[in-house]
Amino acid sequence: MIIIRSALRAATSALASFQTSDLDAQVLLAHALGAERVYLLANGELELSAMQLRCFTDLINRRAAGEPVAYILGSKSFYDLELTVTPEVLIPRPETELLLEEALRLAALTPARHVADIGTGSGALAVTFAKHMPSSRVYATDISEDALKIAQENAKRHSVCIEFLQGNLTQPLIERRVTVDLVMANLPYIATSDLDDLAVSKYEPALALDGGVDGLACVRRALRQIPQCCHAGAWVLMEIGADQADIVRRLVGETLNARCDVLPDYAGLDRIVRFQIGAGP
Repeated sequence: MIIIRSALRAATSALASFQTSDLDAQVLLAHALGAERVYLLANGELELSAMQLRCFTDLINRRAAGEPVAYILGSKSFYDLELTVTPEVLIPRPETELLLEEALRLAALTPARHVADIGTGSGALAVTFAKHMPSSRVYATDISEDALKIAQENAKRHSVCIEFLQGNLTQPLIERRVTVDLVMANLPYIATSDLDDLAVSKYEPALALDGGVDGLACVRRALRQIPQCCHAGAWVLMEIGADQADIVRRLVGETLNARCDVLPDYAGLDRIVRFQIGAGP
């Protein structure tokens, strides 16, 4: 029989090509055992049953092939919530938590009675915002029906009320004449030609990654649409690629005649753009 400590050692070796090999092995074994990671550390000499070992081996093989841990587990932590994720939605990233934090900060400073999350995917932004700002009415749009089902599941999981609308970017809001005080958007921003070179494209949905020729096709479209569903003075927060700040600043200026601020991520890279509708340069 194999004990926990030995199983973890072998799994970490099998996942050596991943920077998070130790953590991945622990998380997957804890999942196989239906236990917490701390249980593994406290019971390293405990023997695994044949069924437990087989389950763990299957999980490690999936991870070794490149499948993201979040898809294997079916969940991902985001901010202070645990969210359901499937291959139909992008896996929420820590960088997107910065957008959420800024949205919560702005909502605390100025009334945000109506808020929209454009291209909601798993609903990470919409659900977490609604959990922290229950007085706001939150709308979430996505072109993917499958993604909206996952987002709805997450809203139900965390007991928040969100109006989900299927359609391209802000078009569902415009059609219903909905106007909002705050827009959050984590849209596709990877250039089509770059996708094949990125590991993320093997498992995560192309619809949530492919931003067109220069990665900004959805951003351009959103900038044209957003004024039609925003109150004057509404704030807009958008996640962008680290090398896109200058061109997005220019697009915001040309399209909306607004000044655009850029916020860095944890690595100091340009990541979030912030601007206000009706606020000139």
